[in-house]
Amino acid sequence: MKPRHKKLAVITAGVAALGFAAVLVLNAFQSNLVFFFSPTQVIAKEAPIGKNFRIGGLVEEGSVNREEGTTVKFAITDTSETIQVVYTGILPDLFREGKGVVAQGKLDDNGTFVADEVLAKHDENYMPPEAALALEEAAKAQKASLTQ
Repeated sequence: MKPRHKKLAVITAGVAALGFAAVLVLNAFQSNLVFFFSPTQVIAKEAPIGKNFRIGGLVEEGSVNREEGTTVKFAITDTSETIQVVYTGILPDLFREGKGVVAQGKLDDNGTFVADEVLAKHDENYMPPEAALALEEAAKAQKASLTQ
């Protein structure tokens, strides 16, 4: 084999290995990507069916219902729409009615959000940016519908 062909073979093998590594990295990134949706977006069917995503808003007052064991049912609202959530596990200490929360999981066939993880805001001033934006947009839409 000529030296020129050896160089070409090494370069081709390097490019193939680099391409394979890029495919593996992008595949791992895609499988770990989780999007955020507000209850209004979920009701409007913008959320993926059968895939994990995050939903955020406020825990609706009077909606927390503790079932047997560690199962808890509650509702998340963005002041415009409300989604029922079921979570089995220990809730964060800061989880309260009327406070901000973000849950990660997927929708079941009945439209109930089955959460794998629930995160509560950590102080009085913090709310996830996505949840704050969703609440703002819902409030604007509600004002617009009242003025019409």
